[in-house]
Amino acid sequence: MQPNKKFITINDNIGKIKALLYELVLQPRLNAIKWSLITKQTPNIKIGYPGQHLASLITGMEGERTGARGNDLIDGSEVKSCSRIDQLDICGDCKSPVARLEEICSNCGSKNIDRKNDSKWLFSVRSEDELNFLLHGVGRVLLVMGDYPDFENGNFETIRFQAFEIWPENKRNYRFAEIMTNYYNKIYLAHKKKNAGKNPAPKNFWPYQYQFYICNPILVFSCLVTKANSNPKIEVQHYLEPSVNREKQESVLMPASILNETEMNLIFKKSPKNEVTKMIKKDHLDKLRGFKKLTLEDKQKMFIGINEELRKVLPLRDTDKISTSKTKYSRRNHL
Repeated sequence: MQPNKKFITINDNIGKIKALLYELVLQPRLNAIKWSLITKQTPNIKIGYPGQHLASLITGMEGERTGARGNDLIDGSEVKSCSRIDQLDICGDCKSPVARLEEICSNCGSKNIDRKNDSKWLFSVRSEDELNFLLHGVGRVLLVMGDYPDFENGNFETIRFQAFEIWPENKRNYRFAEIMTNYYNKIYLAHKKKNAGKNPAPKNFWPYQYQFYICNPILVFSCLVTKANSNPKIEVQHYLEPSVNREKQESVLMPASILNETEMNLIFKKSPKNEVTKMIKKDHLDKLRGFKKLTLEDKQKMFIGINEELRKVLPLRDTDKISTSKTKYSRRNHL
């Protein structure tokens, strides 16, 4: 988990990151918002290639000028990007499309808007060679994303950009290799055999869901953009310098609310007691003796979060099934 320092050639990274976000993402988005009021088209600015530029500045490494055909970064790292910003929403009544910044459906006037928050990272694994290259050839996977940190409250004025790292060959991230291997063997090959050789959809890797957390991703960059729809202000909240060894960096904490009853009991039963106690909120320690009798919700509320040590006892969960997003938001619930 040590980036190769000889490839780190870009400096003044935070300054350059702010300039890039403003020039390639935020200012073009403001222009698109202005024109979308006239054209009624979505102002969504795709994050694909800006994501590649952002990845270079975060890691301090140049690309190879090869577009989609070569390594994303000069050290061989794979970059995946997804954006939940300005997704096209759906009217909950007439099912017509609704732009993210529209308050009501232009077709029927309904305020019952189903806001979408389901963009994800896609991994295409269509052969043994591609699987082996992903798990043993790239060295590092950099996951870049843009989203709304206060989405559940209908706040679309503040947006966030983040980047996470997964090192497929490292023992801390071994579940990533298991997930991708299971996808190839149990979903891709099985689907292709059943459907006359047709290629199934790529592997959906969902931000903030169970499989994401169980891979122990490390947050290397995070920034907030306030007043994003009018006068953007960028605040970098976290930045891990490109040359820093990631081995001792803590991974993103898994929320206990993700776990079901079986998984929660598994942690209590099989994890070292001192590790469990470490992650219990101080004012809930007295409930440990009666843990088994608590409701699932009460068990979840006891934990600060589920760290790497506690995650070791958790199963992979549904890695032989095609995953679908269950995240829903309706404006009606926030009026």
